[in-house]
Amino acid sequence: MEVGQMDHDVIVVGTRAAGAATAMLLARAGLRVLAVDRARFPSDTLSTHQVQVPGIARLGRWGVLDRIAAVTPAVPVVRLDAGSAVLEGRYPAVDGVDALYGPRRTLLDAALVDAARAAGAEVREGFAVEELTRDPEGRITGIRGRLRGEGRGRGPDSGRMTATARLVIGADGKRSMTAQAVGAGSYHVRQPVTFACYSYWSGVDVPPGSIHVRSGLTVPAFHTNDGLVMIAMFAPMAEFDRFRADPEAGYLAALDRCGDLGERVRAGVRAEPFRLAPDVPNLFRTPHGPGWALVGDAGVVMDPVAGQGISNAFRDAELLAAAVVRGLDGGGLDEALAGYQRERDAAALPVFAMTRALATLRVSGGQRLLLSAIADDPAETSRFLGVLAGAARYDEYLRPGNVLGRLGGGVVRRLRRLGRPVTAACVGGGRAPTVAGDATDATPVSG
Repeated sequence: MEVGQMDHDVIVVGTRAAGAATAMLLARAGLRVLAVDRARFPSDTLSTHQVQVPGIARLGRWGVLDRIAAVTPAVPVVRLDAGSAVLEGRYPAVDGVDALYGPRRTLLDAALVDAARAAGAEVREGFAVEELTRDPEGRITGIRGRLRGEGRGRGPDSGRMTATARLVIGADGKRSMTAQAVGAGSYHVRQPVTFACYSYWSGVDVPPGSIHVRSGLTVPAFHTNDGLVMIAMFAPMAEFDRFRADPEAGYLAALDRCGDLGERVRAGVRAEPFRLAPDVPNLFRTPHGPGWALVGDAGVVMDPVAGQGISNAFRDAELLAAAVVRGLDGGGLDEALAGYQRERDAAALPVFAMTRALATLRVSGGQRLLLSAIADDPAETSRFLGVLAGAARYDEYLRPGNVLGRLGGGVVRRLRRLGRPVTAACVGGGRAPTVAGDATDATPVSG
């Protein structure tokens, strides 16, 4: 006999960044929310760690940032080293927040789970969803599963639970069981083109935030909790089989291409094993259907090279929560969820295009020229970093007229420093140097 039959407005499957945030927002809106996850928190997972400035601003609005900031170094300044061109500057503020943070997921996810509970959501950790339930018309009506570790030696139904809800939200990651169960369609599909490897180091003297970019390689290094530095590398997928034969040697060889970073890392101590991520797809999934919705990586997953995943998850959690509240409040749930898809795609597509371009791991001469042109202009550098942080649209920043103006501005500043006359010929006319491939993949250099 199954136990624990319950009725809810919403069930959220998965309570990491996207799921816990969604459950929290829905519970704060007064809905009856059940959130379940196979893990017990605090729990680790593969992650880029960086929560970009717009994501941090959301944590601030939600009242969760103080817990993160209490033990995680702020990164208000980043150094971008593209070899022949280097710039360093501050992030622009978003809602009064002008720094990103790189918390470990053991901290971030647990903080959001606690916030969801405090908002009134019922959170069941260690619960494995085995199937979704349906009504005779095929509409999703709930979940069926069991507490992990329960039922052994205690009868076949021990620890089992069926829960019903008006809506089931899958926030269960890139291999979403929810998406598979409902047959969610995929679009904008691109195969993985990079792999990632990262670890944590102590005793390594590096700036709070830095990104090294070389041909075929991107290496971000950001301070995280417990006095550690998380250093990752992204390389072409074609090199993965050779790399995994000796990850440490490959990893250190990559860092040796980044100035003295390899030397600095060797002076420290690796605190944990290497993590490898060779299988991150690039795709959108249809995020809603009769009785179900998707959020976070279950709905849109991108190459992690841009470090946008967590911030994307927070953005989509807000969009979905608002749509669900509208729909369940008499506005028509299916119509509201269709609106969520439109809003999500409009916000995610520019980031997706940038991510695809970053994942090529190519550094063009035009990109280096742009970096050199803005490196001595703090305001322009800040605007550029805002693009990397997702606080501004990169495609608008890189419109040919804008790029030409920025390159011209760099020429003017250099001529003035040299005491030379500035004429219109120095800064106007002609065609902007190529900074990117095409309109959908145009991008600044980033990691």
